[in-house]
Amino acid sequence: MRTPRLVLWLLACLFGMLGAFSVLPASAATAAPAVVAPAKAAEPALDNATCQTCHDGKKGKMEMSGIGGESHTLRAVNNGKYAKSVHAKMQCIACHKDIVDSAAPHKRSTEKSPDCASCHTALWEAAQKAGVTGEKARLETVVKNIEAYKKSFHALPDKDQPSLPKASCTQCHDTHAFNVPADKTSAEYAEWRKEVPELCGSCHDDQLETFKGSVHGKELLDKGNTKAPVCIDCHTTHEISSTSLNSFKLLVTEECGSCHKDNLASYRDTYHGQVNKLGGGDTAKCYSCHGSHGILPASDPQSKVNEANRLKTCQTCHDGKKRELATAGFVSFGPHANAHDFAKYPQMWIVTKFMQGLLIAVFAFFWAHSGLWYYREWQDRKTRVVVPHVRIDGVAHEEKFFQRFPVGWRIAHIAFALITMALVLTGTSALFSGTAWAPVVSNALGGTKGLAIIHRVAAALFVSIFAIHFVYVMQSLLRDKTFRWFGPDSLIPNWKDLADCIGMFKWFLGMGPRPRFDRWSYFEKFDYWAVFWGVSIIGTSGLMLAFPTITAKFLPGWVFNVATVVHGEEAFLAAVFLFTVHFFNNHFRPDKLPPPDIVMFTGLQSMEEFRADHPAQYQRLLDSGELDKMLVDGPSQAVTRRFKVLGLVLIAGGLVLLVLVINGFINSLHG
Repeated sequence: MRTPRLVLWLLACLFGMLGAFSVLPASAATAAPAVVAPAKAAEPALDNATCQTCHDGKKGKMEMSGIGGESHTLRAVNNGKYAKSVHAKMQCIACHKDIVDSAAPHKRSTEKSPDCASCHTALWEAAQKAGVTGEKARLETVVKNIEAYKKSFHALPDKDQPSLPKASCTQCHDTHAFNVPADKTSAEYAEWRKEVPELCGSCHDDQLETFKGSVHGKELLDKGNTKAPVCIDCHTTHEISSTSLNSFKLLVTEECGSCHKDNLASYRDTYHGQVNKLGGGDTAKCYSCHGSHGILPASDPQSKVNEANRLKTCQTCHDGKKRELATAGFVSFGPHANAHDFAKYPQMWIVTKFMQGLLIAVFAFFWAHSGLWYYREWQDRKTRVVVPHVRIDGVAHEEKFFQRFPVGWRIAHIAFALITMALVLTGTSALFSGTAWAPVVSNALGGTKGLAIIHRVAAALFVSIFAIHFVYVMQSLLRDKTFRWFGPDSLIPNWKDLADCIGMFKWFLGMGPRPRFDRWSYFEKFDYWAVFWGVSIIGTSGLMLAFPTITAKFLPGWVFNVATVVHGEEAFLAAVFLFTVHFFNNHFRPDKLPPPDIVMFTGLQSMEEFRADHPAQYQRLLDSGELDKMLVDGPSQAVTRRFKVLGLVLIAGGLVLLVLVINGFINSLHG
């Protein structure tokens, strides 16, 4: 039989009352009936919505006591901006780990809140372990920025508070509203760039004021051109380094050139630009002349490059201490002179066109000459055609060699060869400083200073040997009463040379016999006199550039622009001619194969070669009976072997230099 529910309820109440009285003290049992306390309200959740009830900025200033009792004003968090930030999906307590309740003021734990670097690094390590790095490209960028920041100037200890860095992440990035647009082509990113100067200026206020008055600042802040440079374009974002470092100086030049491409190209053509590209930090950069934060147009009277201020600007580097004091001629130097603007730079236009015409004419003629010569000799070799050039009846001493060059000429030739290669290597490294190989060569030779020293020492040696040779030859000829200045033994060009040149082309084309050369052929005379031309043109222009202060005392500054063009173009002509035409004439003709021809090293030529190369001289000496006086024993096998090795080494070196020069030329066309 079931107990009625009413009876069960009454029994439960009775036992409950008895239990309550049993735990009360005696006095309480006689007291008034107890009042039951209401249940405690549930603790609000520590979610973002709860945090925003206080930290939305609507409750006025909020302060928090910190270490040592110091009071800190808390920033309000704009919920709208936070919702658009990169941290929008995160809970506040993910970073504020020391907050343990929602009471005001908060109870705080001893757990340290993570800093920006450790948090993002941990996230990246987790992504790597999970194998989802491909989905976290932006996180990878953040981690790279952290590593860059650790090496930066901002990460160094602050002078006033050594326990803190000069600048931390939160000083540049608002942690609650941080949202730098990832797409740098977007309108949002452009708008973000406008805020950068004010952000940096919160610490660098003097630089900000200067920037606002500059041409860049007005373009950005007044005209709204977000393509104008801001702080991070020159100083970068996280890699910020000391402006005194060479790496920073080189980086700024490249950054200026990213907008001013034509000016960068013309700057690269100057000595300043060449040294800069090779990694030298001690020559003028863009900011050296134009300034940095306060750049003004040249028409502004306050501009550093205004004509009235230009000499003073030059004298900041050419100050009379480290360098000779700049003189008035420096003012008309064109750091951006080019060969395209005749109205502005007529001298550059004229000289450049002349040098280009000279190069085209010389190479067109001599490369055609070499090509036709190769073809004709190769065809004659295939058909085994032998053309008798001289009468050899009754000639003895076939095993003898002809003494063609005296020892002084041979020594000078070897010295010229080595010195010329040193000049080409060091000179073209500067001329083609934009190539990948030029900085490597420069660093291997002691940097830009070592490169300059080697080049100038080699140039001085070249000119010295040339002067000794010239004096020796002239005094010998002047003492020789029988010497004829336009005779067969003279190196001075004459009408026979013109006739021989025409005859040579007829022979190339099968229209006549091969000319009978005497002691010097027309192409040998060209090689000889090219040295005089080179020393005069390259040497003079080189001296002008090496001693700019002296030059500027007597000549206007634009001569530096002209000298740079002439020096470089003529050196390029000499190098390419030497390693193509000269090498072909003496080493790579079919009749000379296999190379090298060592006549210039031993001074001796076999009778067979002598008769073939200089038949008119052979016949003349034979008829006069003087031939026997000039015949000697041939070089030993050991001597021949040594000079062949030397010749091959020099040829190999020349061909390597030729490849570098051609690479530099092609690179300059694309640059």
